[in-house]
Amino acid sequence: MVFRTLLGLLVSFIFSSQMVWARGVDEVSINPAHPSQYTVVEGDTLWDISAKFLNNPTQWPELWSYNSQIKNPHLIYPGDTVYFSVVEGKPRLSFSKEAEISRYSQGNTSNGNCVVSEEDIHNGRTSFAMAQGGKLSPCIRETSFKKAIELIPTENIAKFLTSPKVVGVNDLNSAPYVIDFAGEHLVAATGDSLYVRSIIAPQSMAYTIYRPGETFKNPETGEVLGYEAKYIAEATLVKEGDPAKVSIDKSNSEIMIGDRLMPKPDEQFVLNYFPRPPEESIKGNIIYVLDGVNQIAKLNVVVIDKGSQDGLLPGHELDILKRGRIARDQYSVIRNDQVKLPDEIAGKLMVFRPFERVSYALVMKSTQAIHVFDKVQTP
Repeated sequence: MVFRTLLGLLVSFIFSSQMVWARGVDEVSINPAHPSQYTVVEGDTLWDISAKFLNNPTQWPELWSYNSQIKNPHLIYPGDTVYFSVVEGKPRLSFSKEAEISRYSQGNTSNGNCVVSEEDIHNGRTSFAMAQGGKLSPCIRETSFKKAIELIPTENIAKFLTSPKVVGVNDLNSAPYVIDFAGEHLVAATGDSLYVRSIIAPQSMAYTIYRPGETFKNPETGEVLGYEAKYIAEATLVKEGDPAKVSIDKSNSEIMIGDRLMPKPDEQFVLNYFPRPPEESIKGNIIYVLDGVNQIAKLNVVVIDKGSQDGLLPGHELDILKRGRIARDQYSVIRNDQVKLPDEIAGKLMVFRPFERVSYALVMKSTQAIHVFDKVQTP
């Protein structure tokens, strides 16, 4: 698997693109309960900080783009203090005077001026001073290493980028499967060999072993949308045929007879997401929670019944609506009269891995309890 993190020039390019996109949408809505200042702590994200100042954190590019002091919000670190103000009707963030000096000042050394960049200060790199006579001499600014805050907490979704994945109805059923173990083993693990039915004329030597998991269905029609394929192991083809022979390179759990093999895909994943609403009108449902939790809360990963064929892309943000319950009206003149209470906004989620008919999404915000079969929709 190839993982790609958008940094450096790509961050600047996408950040500027997002600012252009945001300016064309709604006017920035300021959170009336916003603080006058905030000190960044470990675990904060740009999304979290923006939510303290804005009603809609999706408008974060606008909040940061108005500020000349904060040239790149991706280089904000725990311990930094940001101050909020409104100038000419536009929200602004700025660093405290002390932070500004520590970030951008040019320190004096006995050899001349030590020029230290913003990244140098936070990464503890060696900088160079211009000495008299035009020669460069090294100078060192000592700082403790800090990791810049992210837009979203990518550690919560990283393990779901490769597996489990969602496959079609026939993908698992038609895939080669483990028929027996080589040698006298009762179970197989890393370093062991397996016999597999029907790998003939292979187009790949690298395989991933999966086990069938959940069946994802539309909660309203019962239609099957896809099948969960749980990651079990990785293997290399030793000999093609029927049976074929493979060697296990890495395993996550014990391999069982009947486990399925698929060619290892050469997928690329983006780990730096930019939440935004989808262009299309989306109305769907939460149909499953990954990682076996019962109560859905902030930073849980869920499965929704909409995917790429519905226009969903990585980064698309959706509102979560808690389904209104049915209340019995005991005072009604109608016997056993019932009233359907309205659906209520309960949070927000962000799609990070869409499949054809379902998507994995991260709950970015929850204001009340969220459950399977609650609704999702375009903000």
